[in-house]
Amino acid sequence: MKTIKFIATLAIATSATAAFAHENAHHAAKGPVVKEQKEWGIAGDAKNVRRTITVSMTDDMRFAPSAITVQEGETVRLRAQNKGKVLHEIVIGTKAELAQHAEMMKKFPAMEHDEPYMAHVRPGGQGDVVWQFNRAGSFDFACLIPGHFEAGMTGTITVVPRKP
Repeated sequence: MKTIKFIATLAIATSATAAFAHENAHHAAKGPVVKEQKEWGIAGDAKNVRRTITVSMTDDMRFAPSAITVQEGETVRLRAQNKGKVLHEIVIGTKAELAQHAEMMKKFPAMEHDEPYMAHVRPGGQGDVVWQFNRAGSFDFACLIPGHFEAGMTGTITVVPRKP
């Protein structure tokens, strides 16, 4: 019986440590934003934002709205509001890249990463992603915290092409 209690206590401690490490890995002091062109766009300048889209995150592992439409060339502020009691994040990317990153997060939950296309939001808090959608297409966003992505915490962004 002592062995079972020990294993249970160890599992809880390990899980709590991993969650704490993951949360704290995203709150280091930010340096200058690196503007690297991605398939889904590039980091935007706050001064160019013409629209803020608020996205709520909840512990039922859903985003609201889960579908967003923007115009090619538009710089938007995605304001992620965590309405839940656990840490959530919003990460923009392609389905393939998000799935790959989610798998990495399962293996290395304390992995440090902080990119301009993601925001990590504590319970009751909010975080912003300022992004220029300079390529037309269909892209995705997700919460990549282990278990959240697998539970369906995903959404789509449709970038409508510019009219010639």
